[in-house]
Amino acid sequence: MLTELLLLDIETVPQYERYDLMNDTWQNLWCDKISKTVPENFDEAETYHKKAGILAEFGKIVCISTAVFAEDEEHNLTLRIKSFSGNDEADVLNTFIEVCNKLYKYNKQFQFAGHNIKEFDIPYICRRMLINQIALPEYLQLHDKKPWETKMFDTLNWWKFGDNKNYTSLNLLANVLNVPTSKTDIDGSMVQDVYYKEKNLKRIVEYCQRDVVTTANIILRFHNKTLLTESNIVIVP
Repeated sequence: MLTELLLLDIETVPQYERYDLMNDTWQNLWCDKISKTVPENFDEAETYHKKAGILAEFGKIVCISTAVFAEDEEHNLTLRIKSFSGNDEADVLNTFIEVCNKLYKYNKQFQFAGHNIKEFDIPYICRRMLINQIALPEYLQLHDKKPWETKMFDTLNWWKFGDNKNYTSLNLLANVLNVPTSKTDIDGSMVQDVYYKEKNLKRIVEYCQRDVVTTANIILRFHNKTLLTESNIVIVP
C-alpha cells in the first residue's frame, strides 16, 4: 500500500570544503580509497571535490527529506513532506530516526521508498549513524539480511525489471515517464558549492524536497495513478 511507504532522499557534502583542509592521515586515506577506482596520476584535490560527498567515510548528510502518502475517504492522495537539515549531522540523523521510530511503532510493515536508496541513501544513513555513534534501530540493521529480507520500494530497482546492469537516473526516469522533473535551478553536483560557498541550506532542502515529489510521482506512475499537483502536496514545518 502507498500509505505504508516512507519516501526519502538525502543530500550529502564532503566533510571538508577542500582536500587541503584534511590532515595528512585523512589525505592519505583519501588517496588510498580513491586510487582503486580512478586512473593513475589523478589529482587528489579534484577527485575530492567531485567524489568525497558521495562516500560515507568522507562525506556527511546535510538534509534528509521524507514524505508519506495520506488518503482520504474518497481515495484522494496527499503527499506530506518533512525535512531534517542542519550543519550538525548527528542532530539531523537523530531527528530523522525519531520520526522513523514513531512510524515503526504503529506499523512494523512500513517500507522506505526512493530512487537508488538500496545502494546509496540507506547504506549512507546507516554508515553515518555508526560514525556518529548512533545505535541502529531494528529496521536499519541490514548488514546480515538477505536481499529478499530487505523490503524497500526502490524506483531504480523497479525500473530495472531484473536487468541489473542498467542504471537510470531519477531525472532521466522522470522525463521518460513524463513526470515533472525536480532538476531546476540546482542538481546534485552543485550541492556542495551551495552548502560551502553560498551557505544556502534552504536551497538544498527545497531541492531535496523536489526530488521526493518527483519520486512520489514516479511511484504513482508505476501504479497507473494520477500524479500529484501542488494542491496535493503539504510541507510540514
